[in-house]
Amino acid sequence: MPALSFEQARDCVLAQLSRHALAPAVEQVSLVDTFGRVLAEPIAADRDYPALPRAMRDGFAVRSADVPGTLRIVGEVRAGQRLDRELTAGETVEIMTGAPAPPGADAVIMVEHATRDGDRVTLPAANSGANINPAGIEARQGDTILPAGRRLGYAEIAALATTGHALVPVYRRPEVAILATGDELVGVEEVPRDEQIRNSNAYSLAAQVTRAGARPLILPVARDNWESTYSLVARGFASDLLLLSGGVSAGKYDIVEHVLSGFGAEFFFDRVAIQPGQPLVFGRAQNRFFFGLPGNPASTMVTFELFARAAVEALSGAPFTALPILHARLRKPFRHKPGLTRFLPACLSDCGGWIEHIPWHGSGDVAALARANAFLVASATRESWDEGEWIPVLQR
Repeated sequence: MPALSFEQARDCVLAQLSRHALAPAVEQVSLVDTFGRVLAEPIAADRDYPALPRAMRDGFAVRSADVPGTLRIVGEVRAGQRLDRELTAGETVEIMTGAPAPPGADAVIMVEHATRDGDRVTLPAANSGANINPAGIEARQGDTILPAGRRLGYAEIAALATTGHALVPVYRRPEVAILATGDELVGVEEVPRDEQIRNSNAYSLAAQVTRAGARPLILPVARDNWESTYSLVARGFASDLLLLSGGVSAGKYDIVEHVLSGFGAEFFFDRVAIQPGQPLVFGRAQNRFFFGLPGNPASTMVTFELFARAAVEALSGAPFTALPILHARLRKPFRHKPGLTRFLPACLSDCGGWIEHIPWHGSGDVAALARANAFLVASATRESWDEGEWIPVLQR
């Protein structure tokens, strides 16, 4: 198959997921366990918020028609209390932030602007509505507070707690099988021979899968032979999504596509015009999507973020989101050979929006990747950028 551009490949992934991805099952979980989960049903306000007009500042609740002037203090109301009597002409109530405004009051004057003398206080003018939130201004009873498909962060969890949801309907987390391939791989706990490397890809992918909202399942390493790879791919198809790492290039022992064909796989593409990550396989078999990611660590990381992460999110019940691409200014001039969209390790400054490419020695350079906090995105149609020019950046 011809290589797709980066944009074509991503569009293909999103289109196939839209066509075939099934909504996951729904489960009820405790509110304390909802962080990072995807909401399965819309959440509505159970009452008006606030339920009563509420003071936004510490001060004095007044009738705006009575000020400026000196008023008599007839009571105090704190948050969690209410004053049922109505203010009449010449009266005020001392009030605390968050407390309900007493009937008849239509403004709160901040305590800093008051001059108190016993049970009387002199106050400046105030407009009607000053420092008071009307009942229902935040939400009316029955209004949708959170839509289905929202990933739950701390603000969303606060909304769930506010509306009384001790149990929350969320989508089941998908299980993502991770299968690294290669005779050169040994376990993390092993001491490799000089010609061997430890299996880092399975663990970086597991971290990316977890961050995307799914449960990673790391399978044993598949060796570069049919029997080992076939049996482990079969195990991988028992999960909701299969990610393979390695074995997708054009080498003599790169047999992943051949093995997948044995499962009746439909291949949507097997090469993308990007670096790192050109030999990238995306397809479907056994009613499951799979990605054959390149085996070099940078290629695995980048292609997961660009393509496989969208699949994890779709299988989690979340809507598709745009890639986290921003723009930053180059600290130094940059040039590359056009023709490929490149995602290169870079350091994005904490302030000022500056980006600098980190020198590296190919997509197996894990040390350079660990020093980076972003990927510089170099367009396939442009050759050079000057110092200070803006360039796209993929956040890591």
